[in-house]
Amino acid sequence: MNFKTLWLCCLLFAISANSIYAQTDQAKQYAVQLATQKRDAQKLMSSVNRDPEAQEAEWQEIFDGESLEGWTPKINGYELGENFGDTFRVQDGLLKVGYEAYGDQFQNRFGHLFYKDKLSHYDLRVEYRFVGQQVADGPGWAKRNSGVMLHCQAPATMGKDQHFPVSIEMQMLGGDGTNPRHNANLCTPGTHVEMDGDLFTQHCVNSTSDTYHGDQWVTVEIEVRGDEVIRHKLDGKVVLEYQKPQLDPGDDNAKPLIVDGAVALTEGYISLQSESHPIEFRKVELRIRNDE
Repeated sequence: MNFKTLWLCCLLFAISANSIYAQTDQAKQYAVQLATQKRDAQKLMSSVNRDPEAQEAEWQEIFDGESLEGWTPKINGYELGENFGDTFRVQDGLLKVGYEAYGDQFQNRFGHLFYKDKLSHYDLRVEYRFVGQQVADGPGWAKRNSGVMLHCQAPATMGKDQHFPVSIEMQMLGGDGTNPRHNANLCTPGTHVEMDGDLFTQHCVNSTSDTYHGDQWVTVEIEVRGDEVIRHKLDGKVVLEYQKPQLDPGDDNAKPLIVDGAVALTEGYISLQSESHPIEFRKVELRIRNDE
């Protein structure tokens, strides 16, 4: 090999080495860039996870298992806050509705236990069971019957002798051990709803649920989206859905709540019923939705 050839080989080697080095340096820079982008993405996701507006809210217990803190009773015939006969009480970690002080005379003393906050877009999950026997003179339809009232009027606006708040009721109903009886039905004290685009003025409507006999624990879930749609769910399945809850202009209790002709029910309070049959609640959970 002559000097000229050797020089040319060295030159080619140097060029190749510089090219490899340049490529290696570019790869290193690219790797650093990727690592930086990954860290930025992780920071962004961490920020999103801390932002309650950017993620689905978690379930929160609104019954603490120890007291009635945050809840106020209103029983027909009594002033707001008067818990006649300890109708609503907490025992053994359960929220219990009992009638020992009523004797055999219920006398239409329907009661409602109101949660403190006004709500609009939310999910509500309640775990309950019926126990014992109905008060002797309780209405026949109220046997193994209770309810969760949605979009209630403010409890302070109820009359002393008003049986039920103006509201949307998700009924909780137990079977008699033999006959079928749908659960999670709808009743509408002082209100109407729309179903399939039509105004529905009948007071109650059945769901498509199975019958729940005995003293078993039952979990019901309700999706409430302002005045857009409300869904009743049992065992994870929608058993009833309706839209546009609204005040009934012909109802004496609803009339004072209508302002400037506006009847849409976009928000309200929730309450748990006492209707003459003992019932126990193991969980009452709320999830606020940010999809208004």
